[in-house]
Amino acid sequence: MPDTRPSDAFVSPVAAAVDARWDAEIAFLRALVRQPSDNPPGDCAAHAEVAAGLLEGLGLTVERHWVPDDVVRTVGMVSCTNLVVRKSFGDGPTVALNAHGDVVPPGDGWTHDPYGGEVVDGVMYGRGVAVSKSDFATYAFALLALEPVAEKLSGTVELHFTYDEETGGGIGPAWILGQGISRPDLAISAGFSHAIVTAHNGVVHLAVTLRGRSAHAAKPDEGADAIEAMAAVLQALYVERRAYPERVSAIPGIGHPNLTVGLIEGGINTNVVPDRCTIRLDRRMTPEEDPAAVEARLRTVIAGAVAGHAGIAVEIERVLLASPLRRLDGAEKLIDPVRRHARRLLGEEVPVEGVPLYTDARLYAEAGVPTIGYGAGPRTFLDANGHRADEKLVLNDLRVATEVVALAVAEVLARP
Repeated sequence: MPDTRPSDAFVSPVAAAVDARWDAEIAFLRALVRQPSDNPPGDCAAHAEVAAGLLEGLGLTVERHWVPDDVVRTVGMVSCTNLVVRKSFGDGPTVALNAHGDVVPPGDGWTHDPYGGEVVDGVMYGRGVAVSKSDFATYAFALLALEPVAEKLSGTVELHFTYDEETGGGIGPAWILGQGISRPDLAISAGFSHAIVTAHNGVVHLAVTLRGRSAHAAKPDEGADAIEAMAAVLQALYVERRAYPERVSAIPGIGHPNLTVGLIEGGINTNVVPDRCTIRLDRRMTPEEDPAAVEARLRTVIAGAVAGHAGIAVEIERVLLASPLRRLDGAEKLIDPVRRHARRLLGEEVPVEGVPLYTDARLYAEAGVPTIGYGAGPRTFLDANGHRADEKLVLNDLRVATEVVALAVAEVLARP
């Protein structure tokens, strides 16, 4: 007997629906790129309102979930409104599609307007066009592409469009899930490439402050030099880092742990013994590592390095903790159809792998929701210039991702 699948009957009508709205999808994405949503500073409510208006213009009903200002300020942002769209096709599982609209600031080196949405030779340029405003378009138009096959589906599709991925997701997906706004059974989160992401690294950010005692530079022995003590801390951290390349994750694409000291600040003046020095460090952890143990080890290394420096006090503050994404049972319900349809449309095998980044996908998995990362993107994250100048998206990748997501969701919700 031939190998027929529930989604086989969906392919033609879904593809036709994507094609019929293709120009509208490009215009939708361009409008999102043209509205800044840089984080920092994280004043993103205006972008959410633009996105909501665009979604309503497509005939969708949009819930605006405003996060209180005092909560927003705790994560260093100015404003945040999460958007939720629900489309019911009857009783059945709920599939959430999550993407984030906040983006890193453009920085220097652009040859295209970072807020222009300019299209050149089938490629759109702009900050957030790949990460991840593209998936606002992917997921919204995938939902619309289900209309021709609605009577064959049973379940609900939700769009979760959030605005705090760059600050950790605590008032975005974590807020939607924690407040009981949504309780999905499965989730697809923003992707970065042709790959299907089932795991990613976690991260802990620590702010380490050493406090000493100031003194005149002519009499340094009367002070306690915080920068000298910090030099010992840095040396100890870099020694710790040397062993990381030997601890490669068993999950393809993850690599090994990493540690970077990205910021340092301290001192009073050139002729004064510094009474304070602060660093900010980024420790990437693999899915096999325990976040609590990783942080405890860092604290032990730092305390040990300072122990021999008289008059120095140590303060360590956790700035961010993002757990790794680990694959949950049930994720294959999404992996299998996404992989099959992506392979058919791209003409090549689509890898299932991890990435060394961290994303909002972990927040769904932490809530017990089987989750994958998949959306519009090139073969690799670097090809998109993600977080760099001239961020770009090949529009055909957007077209493919929209159809793949629509067909995968249709298969999950297909009536027996």
